[in-house]
Amino acid sequence: MMTIQSSPLLRQALVADATTSAAFGLMLLIGAGALSGIFGLPDMLLRIAGLILLPYAAFIGWLGLREQIRKPVAWAVVLGNALWVLDSVLLLASGWVTPTSAGYAFVIAQALAVLMYAEFQYMGLRRSTEAMA
Repeated sequence: MMTIQSSPLLRQALVADATTSAAFGLMLLIGAGALSGIFGLPDMLLRIAGLILLPYAAFIGWLGLREQIRKPVAWAVVLGNALWVLDSVLLLASGWVTPTSAGYAFVIAQALAVLMYAEFQYMGLRRSTEAMA
């Protein structure tokens, strides 16, 4: 596997993504009951999303603090974020949930934030160089 010297942009994007993911994960996990009524999204969906975000945040925060990482791992983060955005759009288009206007706004806003992180991570990955053995 190829190891890269993470660019400052990649490290900053990973840490920023980790911080946001941890905050949203805690918010969704702790506040799922109240948010479910506001967003019109199932309580369990919000709790599961929160549970997914917390270990993800820890992992990418750890990656963001490292100067060298495996290139396929960095690509997996970018692709995982893109998949999260796609899943968010599919959730709204599927008819599986009936969100309120606030729920639509929340899902769209968080998808746009994740898309932004994916773009910064992609740009940072492109700026990274191969690590010396």
